[in-house]
Formats: sequence, C-alpha cells, structure tokens
Amino acid sequence: MSAAFSATFGLSLLVWLMAAVALAGIAARVALWRKGRAAHVDWAAGLMAMPKRYLVDVHHIVQRDACAARMHMLVAGGLLAGSGLAALGIVPALGGSRVYWALTALAFAIMLTGACVVGLRRYPKRPHRLSGGRFQILPWLLMGYATGALLVAALAALGARGGLVALAFTAAAGLALSSQTARGPMRHALAGALHLAAHPRPARFSGTRDVALAPVDLEAERLGVETPADFAWNRLLGFDACVQCGRCEAACPAFAAGQPLNPKRLIQDLVGAMDGGTNDYAGSPYPHARPVAGTGGVDAPLVGVAAMIHPDTLWSCTTCRACVEECPMMIEHVDAIIDLRRHQTLMLGAVPEKAAAALDDLRDTDEAGGRALSARADFAAGLDLPVLHPGMAVDVLLWLGEGAYDLRHGRTLRALVRLLREAKVDFAILGAAERDCGDLARRLGDEATFARLARENVATLSALRFARILTADPHALNALRNDYPAFGGHYEVWHHTAFLDALVAQGRLPLGTLAGLAVTYHDPCYLGRYNGEVAAPRRLLDALGLARSEMARHGTRSLCCGGGGGAPLSDIEGERRIPDLRMDQARDTGAAVVAVACPTCTAMLEGVSGTRPEVRDVAELVLAAFEAGQGAPAPRRRALELQP
Repeated sequence: MSAAFSATFGLSLLVWLMAAVALAGIAARVALWRKGRAAHVDWAAGLMAMPKRYLVDVHHIVQRDACAARMHMLVAGGLLAGSGLAALGIVPALGGSRVYWALTALAFAIMLTGACVVGLRRYPKRPHRLSGGRFQILPWLLMGYATGALLVAALAALGARGGLVALAFTAAAGLALSSQTARGPMRHALAGALHLAAHPRPARFSGTRDVALAPVDLEAERLGVETPADFAWNRLLGFDACVQCGRCEAACPAFAAGQPLNPKRLIQDLVGAMDGGTNDYAGSPYPHARPVAGTGGVDAPLVGVAAMIHPDTLWSCTTCRACVEECPMMIEHVDAIIDLRRHQTLMLGAVPEKAAAALDDLRDTDEAGGRALSARADFAAGLDLPVLHPGMAVDVLLWLGEGAYDLRHGRTLRALVRLLREAKVDFAILGAAERDCGDLARRLGDEATFARLARENVATLSALRFARILTADPHALNALRNDYPAFGGHYEVWHHTAFLDALVAQGRLPLGTLAGLAVTYHDPCYLGRYNGEVAAPRRLLDALGLARSEMARHGTRSLCCGGGGGAPLSDIEGERRIPDLRMDQARDTGAAVVAVACPTCTAMLEGVSGTRPEVRDVAELVLAAFEAGQGAPAPRRRALELQP
C-alpha cells in the first residue's frame, strides 16, 4: 500500500471518527432535550422537508447579509462535500481513483476559501454582534482541517507520496472541530438540522406567517414555564440551534434602547440553565444588566435574582418579533418569553405595578383602563353609528379596539367612518357589546383573562351576522385573525389600510392628490411582521400622490415603536426611549409626515418631544385626498376581492 494511499485511507477513517465524536457530543444534548415536555413532531414530514428548509428558508434569511451568505455556502458546502467524499474514500474503488481525490481536494479548497472569509470577519476586529470565546477559535480550526485535508487529497490526486504529516495536522484540527458539538460553535450544526426537522412551528416553512400563541391548559398544576424542563423538548432543541450570530441582538429595539434585554444572551442563558448554570457566553451582555446569581439546572427556576434571568429582562420585550424575523435558525424567542411571563403572572403574580393595575381592570371591567364599554364609541358623537344586534346583518363589522377611548385615535376612527360612508359600505359597530380583545392580557402572560375574553367575544360574535371584521388596530386584528381560531372564532379580518386600498382600487373612493407632501410610512409590528401586510398601506399612500420615502428599517424588518407586549406598562428603564430611536429614523428621511396605521404607534410616536415630523394615520391622509378630489375622476386600479 503506497504512502499516499495510506494517508487517504487515514483521512477516510478520520472523517468517520470525527462523525462519531460529533454524535457522542450531541448525544449528551439529546439527553437534556428529552427532559423537556412531550411535543408532537411529524418526523417523516420534517426530515423530508429539511433540505428545502435549510437550502431555501434558512438561506433566504442568511442572504440578507451577502458576505455571510457566501461564507456560509462555501464553508458548509465544502465541509459537507469534502468530508462526505473523504468518508467514502474508504471504498477501494473510490479510494484508488486520482480523479476522485481531485474532486475531494476541490471540495476542501472551497471550504478553505470560506474558512478564510470566516477569519476575515473576526480578525483583526470582531463585530460587536458576533460572539467571541470559542467562536474566535473556530476559523483556525476550520482552516486547519480544510488545509490538511486539501493537502492529503491533492497529493493523492497527483499520485505523489507522503501526506502523513498533513494527515496528522488534519486530525488535530478535525477532532478539535468535531468536539465542538458538545460545548461549542459546532453544536448548532447538528442541533440546527434537527431543529429544522422538529420545528415547533412547521407552518412557518409553508409560506404562511404562523404567529398564533398556543393556548394554555388552565387546569394544569403548573402554568407557563418555570424551569427548562417545562419547555417542550423541541423548544430546548431550538435553543441549542443558536449560532450566536447576533442578528437578533442587532434587530432588538429594547437592546438598542439600552434596556436589560439581549435576545441572543437570553437564548444562551436558557442553554446555560440546561447545563446547570454554567455559561461560557462571550457575546454582548444585557445592557445595564441586573445582577442575578447565575445558577440553574434542568429543574431549577429560570427567572429571579437567584436564577439565570432577571425579571426586568422578560418585561423589556415588546414582543415585536424582530428577533424571530432575523434569526437564520428560525428560533422562536418571543414564544419563550411569553411562556416565561405566563408563569410569572399566573403562578407568582409577579407583574410590574402598572401592568398589574391594567390586568386588574381587564378582569373586573373587560377593559384595560377600567372605563365603561359603552364609552368606547364616545369619539363618534354626532356620527350616529349603527350598532349591530341579533337579527340584523351587515357586510362589515367595525371593531373599534382599545384605542377608541383615546381622543387622538378617535380622529382616525372618525376619518375612517367618513370614508366608509362615502364609499357606501354597509357597516356597524358592536357598541357596549365590544369587550377588549385580550391581546394585552395575553402578551403580559395572563392567559386566563385572555381566554375568558376570547370565549366571551366569540360567543357575542356568534350571535351576529356579518361578512367580515374591519379594524384600525393591528393588535386586535392579530388576536381576532390568528389567536381566536383556537377558541372557535374564525373570521375574515381586514386592516383598515387594506380595506381602504381595496375601495380605492374599485373606484369607490375618488381621490385627489396630496402631491408635494413628503411622507414616510412606519410599519406596525403586528401588521407587518406578524401579518405580512406591508404592500397595501404603501399602495394607498402612493395613490395619494405623496412623495414617499422609506426609513432605514421598514417592511417586515421595521423598528418597533416600543408600544407592544405591554412594554409601556412594564416601563423598564433604559438609556433611551424606543420611539425616540424610531423617530430619529423618520427624521433622517426628511419627510414632513410619518404615516401610521396603529393607535399604539400613533401614541408612542406622538409622544416624542422636540422638532419632528407630523404623525398622521393613513386614514386621515386618505380623507384629505378624498376631500381634495371631490368631484374629480380617479384612475381605476386593479380591484381587489371586496364585494360591496
């Protein structure tokens, strides 16, 4: 047997040994995941879909950073192809082929190129969002393994003798690399693949936005998540899939505002808790981190000063899902936070003071401010709004939402009502029968109050006849559209921007022009990121003849206004206010007006002090254009599916 062939045979054996080491390392993690709650996983469907999920869904997110996408394709592709070919080189018919080893050398050359890019991203200066520690060693291990394997394969392809020194070099780097599956950067490679197959929200891979929160069994002995073992096992698996790329960190509004939340650190604290409190995390900390003991365990509490995570970290979250939107491994950070909040709220009653008062009002009066339900329509004084009663039938049920009590949002609703009447839309409101939709309670972890409100609202709506629900509140839209089906409520729910866009497309709202007015549009998280509606508001604004520009972050990647998830009630102190950050982005566009489409966003952005653009709801702008175009014919656009 030639020396060259001996080296290649050794390389083949090395790859099989590396695979065994990697699997042994991940086996310890499997034992930890199995301590979580049971979860139904369709393994056959998940495994069959895994290539598409990895090559399409994951890559779609990764390629938002073009350099990272190329690096990932080169490293992962070269590693898998080169190692796979080398492993099969143990077959004599293949191992004796110089052409075969030339292909293997090419694969490792591709991997080496990617490994060099990995190094260039981290040296001489590592970006803040990337974790250090073991991740700083990763480029050297990748380059070492790729270089050694490339030399062994290249020598075999050339028919040259030698390669044993290169093999020894390869073995040192390769075994160190494969050992990283137990505690290190390579854990995500195996855990990530399994996570994609066993994902807790498989519908995300089917092109839909799966955002509904799972209901809670309120008869259970323990509600929400107290310990890692309270998570479903595939949730624990998902935490281990984190590659610590920091994309969630860069997207998080609370982190940007200096509040004690970093979604990347949060996931790593959940991983550390599984490991008994040990955590070799080397990334950005929580801003202004509150002191905690840093102790944990699979059956130990996760939240508290004597645990891993401070309560202020949980209550800093606006539930905007920016972290989820940016995560290339599609980890569900917000689901974990809500589950942790549920235990704090339902089992411990450990809720921030202002949030506790709002929850008390919701429980007592079905309204977060304790106001009379009949007062919700006070904004409409003089408008004589019809109220839907049993026995009546209307095309559109106008859901007013919590913002109706606010005088500022009342202006938006008055504009919307005027437009509906001008378009001759058959609509009515619920009047005093409209309770709070329960979104605030659910986001604050009070699943019991949410479930009661949902059931009672569904019962009310079941007794009425209407074709669709219309609302100007994205939080109500999300609850009615996505959360209520689990409680028997299945409705066609429209946001007012999409509805007005359809009316304009049908020619039922002839518009004038607001040409010359510079505007930028702020996407509400619960409309854009949660429900994917980013086009209709923009079409509508463009139909008004406005000079529209985009903020640095927009669409499904928009920056939160800071008002979601009960954050204004939690009121966790930071360096800056989130709406101030968003308004800075609006100022940078030079626009005179920030167009909004959510009462919460309106309140948060109008609360920004100093010189700033005017904040106006899209409905107000449409009404202004309608009034400007009274009697003028409007071009007819392609009509959407909306019947009169």
